[in-house]
Amino acid sequence: MSRNLKYFLIPLLLSIFFWWGANVLSEDSKTFFYGLELANDPRLLAAEANQLAFQQQMMSLKPLRDEDIPNIEIAAKSAISLLINNRGEKRILFEKDKNTLLPIASLTKLMTAKVVLDNYDLLKEIKISKEAINQEENLGKLSLGEVHTVKYLLYPLLIESSNDAAYALANNYEGMTEKDFLRMMNEKAGNFKLQNTHFFNPTGLDPEDAAKPFNYSTALDLAKLVASTFDDKLLWEILNTPKFNSYGPELVNTNELLGELPRIAGGKTGYTEKAQGCFILVLEAPRGRGYIINVILGTNNRFSEMKKLANWLDIAYSW
Repeated sequence: MSRNLKYFLIPLLLSIFFWWGANVLSEDSKTFFYGLELANDPRLLAAEANQLAFQQQMMSLKPLRDEDIPNIEIAAKSAISLLINNRGEKRILFEKDKNTLLPIASLTKLMTAKVVLDNYDLLKEIKISKEAINQEENLGKLSLGEVHTVKYLLYPLLIESSNDAAYALANNYEGMTEKDFLRMMNEKAGNFKLQNTHFFNPTGLDPEDAAKPFNYSTALDLAKLVASTFDDKLLWEILNTPKFNSYGPELVNTNELLGELPRIAGGKTGYTEKAQGCFILVLEAPRGRGYIINVILGTNNRFSEMKKLANWLDIAYSW
């Protein structure tokens, strides 16, 4: 290295070192004096604490409960509102006897659809049998001898809660028997860790013999089941469809809150004499904070109760 180059580099390095040190000292002094301001001004300290709390809330994506809003009274036997945020974290926003075992009527059909989506070829065709159309229901949109794809049968199954479609899917698909189908339903319940859930039929109908067992679950288990289906885009597309008439008779969704409440992602209704009214409704959380899974079991006013719960969630939490 030449002597002239040394004379040039040494002052340059020294100037860089002193510039860096001055900036560090400047930042340290700013931090020191700002700390003194915080200590001497409680308002500034409170503002800083509020800002920190806000930042932490935004990072955790957890809404804050407004304690000035009283708890809601739900007439249903059991209920839950479970928030799943965008990071997959779960938080119960409301619950009433969430672990009580209860009949679940046609909420069963969520698991029926899940088994079909995971195991069937959606383009395969199924011929509607006499046993299928003899299932108890008031709809009767399927006819004896008709041939439909598996995909189409998911629409009456989920939109109008067709027992005919549920029976056909569980019994008339390429040698499938109802016993096989029920085994898959209960195996999947085990895989999802639904410890208080069991299925005895694919429809959710009460057994004709009152002494026989019925499909049962809990509000918490059903919320877990719903969460396990979020990747099934077709299922939620169907559950959020008010009317469908692309093939055959028009299907009208049994979910009366579609179009009435904002941010509905989809839902499923159920009713039998034993179960009474049941309802699952999934809402997009305010400000894009994820999804809220709401489950109500055992009520004669499922729509008004669910609407009351959804409105309460909007005001009881700061989003």
